[in-house]
Amino acid sequence: MQLLVQSRILLCDFLKRLQKENITFHPNNTVSYREYRRYYFEPSMSVGNESDVVTIPNMLVLGAAVMLENLPFALRLMISATFKTFNEGPFLTKTVGELMWGYDSGLVEFLNKYLPGMLPTSGKFGLFTEFNNSNTGLFTIFTGQDDIRKVHRVDSWNGLKELSYWRTPQCNMINGTAGQMWPPFLTKESTLPFYSPDACRSMEFIYQRSGDFKGVPLYRFSSSKNLFANGTEYAPNEGFCPCRQSGLLNVSSCRYNSPTFISQPHFYNADPVLLDYVQGLHPTEEEHGLFIDIHPPTGVPLNVAIRLQLNLYMKRVSGITETGKISEVVMPMIWFEENGYIDGPVLKTFHTNLVVLPAVMEIMQYGFIALGLATVVVAALVHHRVKRARHAVVISTVVGHPSASDKEPVKGSHSGGTQEKSIMGNSEK
Repeated sequence: MQLLVQSRILLCDFLKRLQKENITFHPNNTVSYREYRRYYFEPSMSVGNESDVVTIPNMLVLGAAVMLENLPFALRLMISATFKTFNEGPFLTKTVGELMWGYDSGLVEFLNKYLPGMLPTSGKFGLFTEFNNSNTGLFTIFTGQDDIRKVHRVDSWNGLKELSYWRTPQCNMINGTAGQMWPPFLTKESTLPFYSPDACRSMEFIYQRSGDFKGVPLYRFSSSKNLFANGTEYAPNEGFCPCRQSGLLNVSSCRYNSPTFISQPHFYNADPVLLDYVQGLHPTEEEHGLFIDIHPPTGVPLNVAIRLQLNLYMKRVSGITETGKISEVVMPMIWFEENGYIDGPVLKTFHTNLVVLPAVMEIMQYGFIALGLATVVVAALVHHRVKRARHAVVISTVVGHPSASDKEPVKGSHSGGTQEKSIMGNSEK
């Protein structure tokens, strides 16, 4: 099974091909699979190019400085000398392709040789090196065969029923689906929970508004301000701490303890104070919000936009001269957008089978109901007229024919009259 998703990173567009492999069905109405992802640069859709050169803060140096700030001062001096030996400074100038998919670094080779396991990669170092040509883990989800309300819900991930990254059982829960489909018959009171391996946690979108996508009715679900709120503003998120400003998720616990945070792009839905440290940020819902447009009766996403920003926590660390006089700041490194939508023959089939045909059937249903009612009314009128006609015939028969007393005299009366006449005759005599 394959799916194409468009991703935009550093003004470059990539097509992400998703393919499920090792699909295995189990007796308990679950199915397991691994989903592999591969990125392909798409020049026709990009503003920039993979060969464009950009300068960003050096995550290897500035991130390591924060991670090692509690070491003895002498060791920090040695680390700074090591950085200088490999010509690693506070900033890094590379092409987009190198930053994305990796570049050769003498420091990385040195660390992998003498401190294996310290870095997430054993080869080239890049922001998305571990994402390309990789899988998102072993998902086991419910098929919904025994209960449609459980369809696509995650049963386990990599064999785990819960995570161990966070401080509370609630934050370690694996909730919802794998983020590609949801159970049918959604309402405005429904939520869209899903587990994201990249964010190392479960997330939940809430209903925002109704609408339509190319003629197909939908509900839009989006992230709330509580999604990345800190524990002070939203108590259930206390388990994701240690926290900084609201709107930042500390993912160091699942990213090799590196001082990295994820947020919505341009710190959308975050503490406004974060905008004071970085120029050029203008967060808007239209450009930086997260949303899923879904067809409520089926739970099928029609239009999706997932936008996240990777941030590095930086500050001056004494003994590591590469940090200079850097102020304590959460610096945006890169933000990316993944969007996908149903189009072409798939959308046409979806619209025909799930919008047009149900509408026609509903019209026919009411048409048949109206026809049935009309038939009942006509039958009642006919029955009433027939009954009245029969009643009129009976009355006419009774009025139009004389009774037996009019046709024959009563014998008793006739004899009485004769006798009376005889008596009167005798008296005259």
